[in-house]
Amino acid sequence: MKRVNSLRDASQDGSAIGPEPLAGSIIGATAGISSDETLGDRVYAAIFDEIVRGDLKPGSRLPSESILAERHTVSRPIVREALARLRDHGLIYSRQGSGSFVRQRPDQAVLRFAPVANIADIQRCFEFRASFEGRAAALAAERREPSHLKRIKACYDELEHIIKQGSLGVDEDFAFHLAVAAAARNHFFTSTLAMLEEQIRFGMNLMRNLSLQRSSERLHLVQEEHRLVLEAVTRGDAVAAQAAMIYHVDHARKRMFEGSVDGVPSAEASSSINLIIE
Repeated sequence: MKRVNSLRDASQDGSAIGPEPLAGSIIGATAGISSDETLGDRVYAAIFDEIVRGDLKPGSRLPSESILAERHTVSRPIVREALARLRDHGLIYSRQGSGSFVRQRPDQAVLRFAPVANIADIQRCFEFRASFEGRAAALAAERREPSHLKRIKACYDELEHIIKQGSLGVDEDFAFHLAVAAAARNHFFTSTLAMLEEQIRFGMNLMRNLSLQRSSERLHLVQEEHRLVLEAVTRGDAVAAQAAMIYHVDHARKRMFEGSVDGVPSAEASSSINLIIE
């Protein structure tokens, strides 16, 4: 497969498959995570840490807003901001008049690969990617040339090989997403991927490490989602391509932080995407 020297080359000729492989460790990838931490991020990370470590168990009630504000030396609006984000990410839920409760415990292995202070930015990156890459996939379905399809398929095949080897596959995963973006034939998509490369690789590295910690079935599930994107782009179905990419990125986040969506069969994934399209 063709290699290019940088993602800047990709934005010029749309031919990039990916940069040279990284070292296998996730150490150092945190350099791509923003250090511009807000007070809300600190409270979010602290509560997330308590949930992951089991100090706050599923079904248990969180301390009141006033207690959390005093504990973290912040105002109650800051606490509300953190709680709202935890709800949005499916970690807690609220009962009117009763407070907030833990919905589920994320995969504890997350903390072995990602400092808890970076969790909020990892979540934000996934949220942005779902929208941004979904649109890129839609345009790729409308604008792709045979050469683009050949590159996307080559990336998919490389991922198949990686799964059989039991390797991490971060480079190959990023290359697949880059190839789809290049097929949109708008250099702003590949330029944005270049800008976010470290953050995206960090998330991919974390997700794929967690998958290898469990079973190869997780990586097969991820590859099935890649297949749905590939097939939609190949047949020129922009709506299905966008839905498949959004589903894939959103479920990557869920596999990391919610410890869920394991073992979802391809038929169910396809059905879920069809519901999104409808």
